[in-house]
Amino acid sequence: MDVLLIGGTGLISTAITRQLVDAGHDVTIATRGETDADLPAAVEYVTCDRNDAARLRTVAEAVAPDCVVDMVCFDPEQAREAVAAFAGVDQYVFCSTVDVYHRPTASVPSTEDAAREPGVSEYGRNKAAAEDVFFDAHGDAFATTVIRPWSTYGEGGPVLHTLGTGTYYVDRIREGKPIVVHGDGTSLWGPCHRDDVARAFVAAVGNEAARGEAYHVTSESVLTWNQYHETVARALDAPAPDLVHIPTDALTEAVPDRTGMLRDHFQYSTVFDNAKARRDLDFEQTVSFEDGVRRTVAWLDEHDEIEPWDSENDDRLVSTWRDATAGFTAAFE
Repeated sequence: MDVLLIGGTGLISTAITRQLVDAGHDVTIATRGETDADLPAAVEYVTCDRNDAARLRTVAEAVAPDCVVDMVCFDPEQAREAVAAFAGVDQYVFCSTVDVYHRPTASVPSTEDAAREPGVSEYGRNKAAAEDVFFDAHGDAFATTVIRPWSTYGEGGPVLHTLGTGTYYVDRIREGKPIVVHGDGTSLWGPCHRDDVARAFVAAVGNEAARGEAYHVTSESVLTWNQYHETVARALDAPAPDLVHIPTDALTEAVPDRTGMLRDHFQYSTVFDNAKARRDLDFEQTVSFEDGVRRTVAWLDEHDEIEPWDSENDDRLVSTWRDATAGFTAAFE
């Protein structure tokens, strides 16, 4: 098939682009041309800012794809412009997110019909509204397929942690420095390597079973945050991590500028049911988190992107919390 990938140079989309080519599709990517990526020579390129509606329509007419895979639609207005531009293509595959769901979810594991109101974040609410636009267009403008990844990582991206995406975390793990963990570290998180997530997108292209459907494409091996940090340490042949547990509300109050991801995502214990993706997209998790971390950090090392362990003031957080808890305990002795 002729496939147009809108945004083909990001973390997930580079893997999708490579795998689409490997699967025999003719691939064109539409980007602003600001990010380089190591992609197959067979890939065609067009320059397009997806916020430029006129340019989007021009690209649609010039490329005339059978299928569009949209990785950079973030709100309903962008979705409406995409429907107008690409009405008449066979299939539209939209990269959404599990953040469309309300948190905490009513059941675990959550299926694709879980409640979405009230939304967990502005990002999630906008993605949910964009989904609605594409599903409303299903059967009229094109066949719609929605894929909802969770925490996707891999070469070219960071290793997440309680305080966000700073790569100094890797250096702290290696050096055996204390690691800040929200709560008691027993809430659940499910990282999935980008190569596994990408295979589900590729399997959706031209797939009759995927028309009009939404799919979770998330980790099949869920970890507590304590296990998460312990696995990262093993992957890096580092000492067992010194985990410092600080309540989520205390962290968000103390460092609000560093805890946006914690407020919106990390604090919730969530698991998502991938049964539909296993059934229709042959989805499976083939890259273990330990191996995936090893590969991701090797990429960061190669590109000299790991910051020093003291780049952020985590030690102040650790020492202040330890002093406070020691004082609290002493007050009852």
